[in-house]
Amino acid sequence: MTTPRHIHLQAHGVSLVLEHDGERLPSVLHWGRALGQPSPEDLDALSAALSRQTPPGTLDAAWQVSLSPQEGDGFAGRPGLEIRRRGVLHHPRWRVRDAAAAATACTVVADDQTSGLVLTIEVTIEAGGVVWVSQALELPAAAEPVEVGWLEATLPVPAGVDALLTFDGRWTREKRPVALDLPPGSNVRQSRRGRPGHDAPLVGIVSRGAARWDSGEVWGVHPAWSSDVTVRTDRLTDAVPLIGAGELLRPGEVVLSAGERYDAPRVAFVYSDEGLDGFAGRVHAWMRARPQHPQTPRPLVLNTWEAVYFDQDPERLAALAERAAEIGVERFVLDDGWFQGRRDDSTSLGDWVVDRRVWPDGLAPLADRVHALGMQFGLWFEPEMVSLNSDLARSHPDWLLHEPGHLDHPAALSWRQQYVLDLAHPEAFAHVLERIDDLVVGLGIDFIKWDHNRDLVESVHAGRPGGHVQMLAVYELIRELKARHPALEIESCSSGGARTDLGMLEVCDRVWASDSNDPIERQDIQRWTGLLLPPELVGAHVGPTDAHSSGRRTSLSYRMATSLMGSAGFEWDILACDAEETAALSRFAALYRELRPIVHSGTVRHPLVRDPAWRATAFTTDHAAVVIVATVASLEDARAERLRIPGLSPELRYRVRVRREIGDAAYGWVAPEWFTTGEITLAGSLLSDVGLQLPTLWPAQAFVLHLEAI
Repeated sequence: MTTPRHIHLQAHGVSLVLEHDGERLPSVLHWGRALGQPSPEDLDALSAALSRQTPPGTLDAAWQVSLSPQEGDGFAGRPGLEIRRRGVLHHPRWRVRDAAAAATACTVVADDQTSGLVLTIEVTIEAGGVVWVSQALELPAAAEPVEVGWLEATLPVPAGVDALLTFDGRWTREKRPVALDLPPGSNVRQSRRGRPGHDAPLVGIVSRGAARWDSGEVWGVHPAWSSDVTVRTDRLTDAVPLIGAGELLRPGEVVLSAGERYDAPRVAFVYSDEGLDGFAGRVHAWMRARPQHPQTPRPLVLNTWEAVYFDQDPERLAALAERAAEIGVERFVLDDGWFQGRRDDSTSLGDWVVDRRVWPDGLAPLADRVHALGMQFGLWFEPEMVSLNSDLARSHPDWLLHEPGHLDHPAALSWRQQYVLDLAHPEAFAHVLERIDDLVVGLGIDFIKWDHNRDLVESVHAGRPGGHVQMLAVYELIRELKARHPALEIESCSSGGARTDLGMLEVCDRVWASDSNDPIERQDIQRWTGLLLPPELVGAHVGPTDAHSSGRRTSLSYRMATSLMGSAGFEWDILACDAEETAALSRFAALYRELRPIVHSGTVRHPLVRDPAWRATAFTTDHAAVVIVATVASLEDARAERLRIPGLSPELRYRVRVRREIGDAAYGWVAPEWFTTGEITLAGSLLSDVGLQLPTLWPAQAFVLHLEAI
């Protein structure tokens, strides 16, 4: 084997340096800022500069941790993988049998002679400088079965990091940031819900001091997996700190027999020396470089849930579609309640047959009318779920993803009176695929809102924990539908934002960030969802005056400004709007179409403001920008601070306009001239370095700035 001692991967401002002795798994000397073109001698010197102290200070083992750190390496933290043979913990002795490297990718194959296991690790630096780690375990023929406890990807971070940012939350308040001192020892945040959950850790980001949006180095990790996950940190006194992530497997969930292979979910590692905005920018660049990333303008949506709930009336919905088209809606989505017996949430999931008592002529007349009006037609499904009160459950009780006896126990847990359909069961998979496919063909469905409204509890498939195979089946089901219908788009909704990971975005085209349309809650939900997802993939709708999730009453202009920050739409009975509101909705639709090329392609930054009541988000391109400024509470000072807009070209002059199509923001005390007149022209350097005096907005007020280079 002629692999050099040091492997240097570099792209998009990021470097990863591996050291390889020819036998053991490579260790990681550096992951972070690009190093340029160091010579082999430079890398040898780097290795010497990072070498361990001399014995007898520690175990006589490798000082730098490997790509899969183990107890046998002298690493006292959480191992990179855990496996069992014959029910007993097994310590693999990996010996590299092949290693291949290029400028941006490296593949290492190692085997363990005792168990016969083969470990493959692939490390790549992809668009945006995102480092992806893929791992697989394979058991060759004639080997004893091996149980996989976990297989997690890890990378080291500098010893000086001392802060950790992760997330939790709840329904209608997803993505709540949790900032902590980086804890000592080995620590994990885990999701055990069969989906990442509203309280999902989402990412683990470490930094020196609390992470900031505008500046500073951060290192982060995200598991691209849509079921149970682990996000981990290891901060030991005698080793370099690690961050990592992987799939959380239940005991006995993955047992490899001879010839079988376990592919761990891919894990993304993101380094930024430009703070959290730089972190998000790298992930957005990676997302936008994917071949499946949406290439057409993101349509303005009307979803019918908060307009009619389960009270579906064909004439009223046809009228709603007419009004939607009049104001400029481009996609009309019929939500829950269209299928047989579905008058509330206690029945009929899994049948997916149009209810002829509600829709005597079927859905074709509505779908045809929507298309004739120039809009796309979308339909709601919850394909992974089943109601006990359904023809499907009565005919196939063996298709439920639950332990035998679970349903008979007095403490059996349903969720919204529904259970989980075992999509890893081939017949259940085929049933759902064909029912959805028939409707897509028959109605010309352009868009599916794919919901998932419960956690998985005691999931069992073929006698083993079933979360892993269920998730693989879901991915495959979506892929098959899109292979049959290449123009079909699918939104990931999981009672809002409980499944917004990059694994789901590999097969879906949009996420529903939250079931909350309260714009105050949405300001932060959308902000933090944007750490991973660019705005064009984040559904953000204008809800009614009184939010159904919080009861809070907000102005229409505030709700529309918040919707502009993502893939916009309405979740509202717009037939009940008066003439003034309807005119405002039409103006909003036109403004969204005008500004979405900037918002949906620009770099997202968060201008630095001290007062915690402010929220400011800037979307900048080479010659234009959109800035949305909002308050979520009352301001601390009677004279507000200045808004400095990052990302502008200093040598250009910009025409700055307040776009009042959505209405005026209410203010008191201070209203600078540029705000009241609605326009000013300034150099990019002045807008970035000096800024604009902000008006003293009242709570829950917002305005939109549009900047154009002149």
